[in-house]
Amino acid sequence: MPTAVAPDPYPMFFPSVRGFHVSAGGTSGSLRALPNDLRNPPVTTNVKHHVADLGLAELGRQRIEWADRDMPVLKTIRDRFEKEKPLDGIRISACLHVTTETANLARTLKAGGADVVLVASNPLSTQDDVAAALVQEYGIATYAIKGEDDATYYEHLTAAIDHAPHITMDDGADVIGVLHGDRREMLDGIIGGTEETTTGVIRLKALEAEGKLAFPVVAVNDANTKHMFDNRYGTGQSTLDGLLRATNILIAGRKCVVGGYGWCGRGLASRLKGMGAHVIVVEIDPLAALEAVMDGFEVLPVADAAKEGDVFITATGNIHVLRREHFEHMKDGAIIANTGHFNVEIDIPGLDELADGVREVRPFVQEYALRNGRKVYLLAEGRLLNLSAAEGHPAAVMDMSFANQALSAEHMAKNHASLDNTVYTVPEDIDAEIARLKLYTMGVEIDTLTAEQEKYLASWDQGT
Repeated sequence: MPTAVAPDPYPMFFPSVRGFHVSAGGTSGSLRALPNDLRNPPVTTNVKHHVADLGLAELGRQRIEWADRDMPVLKTIRDRFEKEKPLDGIRISACLHVTTETANLARTLKAGGADVVLVASNPLSTQDDVAAALVQEYGIATYAIKGEDDATYYEHLTAAIDHAPHITMDDGADVIGVLHGDRREMLDGIIGGTEETTTGVIRLKALEAEGKLAFPVVAVNDANTKHMFDNRYGTGQSTLDGLLRATNILIAGRKCVVGGYGWCGRGLASRLKGMGAHVIVVEIDPLAALEAVMDGFEVLPVADAAKEGDVFITATGNIHVLRREHFEHMKDGAIIANTGHFNVEIDIPGLDELADGVREVRPFVQEYALRNGRKVYLLAEGRLLNLSAAEGHPAAVMDMSFANQALSAEHMAKNHASLDNTVYTVPEDIDAEIARLKLYTMGVEIDTLTAEQEKYLASWDQGT
């Protein structure tokens, strides 16, 4: 069991949780009722839930099955879980983007014997038909509504915590943030957790550095089969998809500024370049900036890039990458968006202060009329563009990410007694097995070392 930690509320740990306080007993009363038009036609179920419309379940099931066709690694794991039940008796509270791919992860965890509650990790990323199908078709307790307000979002987090999980599964570390703040009485029964995204890992390592992490957590994001593929190919493609769906602009010939050249920024920059954009990268890390230059991209300080760009997309995990002083120098018609986890990378309050008026001109597009006479356009309220205005990552790449989640949950269930309260990387054998399975399902074969080659690599006395 986790080492006891003295009570120490941590209200400033997560920007999205800041100012949220829940009593030890949770919120009073039931979750707020939905408008009548969201409950038509009426559908009944015994599974606990708070979703927009259970009548969407059949459509959601069809889409979940479509995604499953492109997730053969996770399906292989689900088949084994169904037979072995490695998560039997384990309660899992998952706070993830409620998409078709996540649904197949939830199905896999349930197949392994887990009692799963799923809540949304972002108010705009939920696919309502998927949430309905999870409840109605697959019997998984789900609390998620696209566009839910902040109060509902935190009521859903409360439902996840009230599930008394043994294992937490986060995308952005919101559940862990609340557990280490206002709901510390629920820590004792937790044996471990997993974290899906870069932003969440940053916060968990900060918590660990202060000696306040109350249970072991596997940083799924840091697995090679996650960040090298999901962050690069998944974020690159899905963010561009969200940009095009929201704006329908021509990318070719535009100056597109990418904030950050980590794996997500790399993927986005390469996809924009492939569509004909002139890509400018802004960075603080000299090695990442050097890599961007060597990859053929222009690198500028953000203050200079603000004057040049037509489209700006942040992907850093940090706060206020684009600020008031940058908005003041942007071109008339500049488009700004974010593909990092929290909506803090763009200084939206600063943008509000500069504007005489704001109006929605397209779904997910807000026009800010600045007092200098220019207009700038904010996409998806500064939230994850790829999941707000599009469908998120393709299933083929989430296959590996969620295989890591499933196998890391199994690893935690089996090995938690020997783990310390720290942030762990995914074990190398799990990472390698997922890569092997992915290649196998793609019909790709690779070589193995000969005995002579193994001997050579293990020796020191063979050479010139």
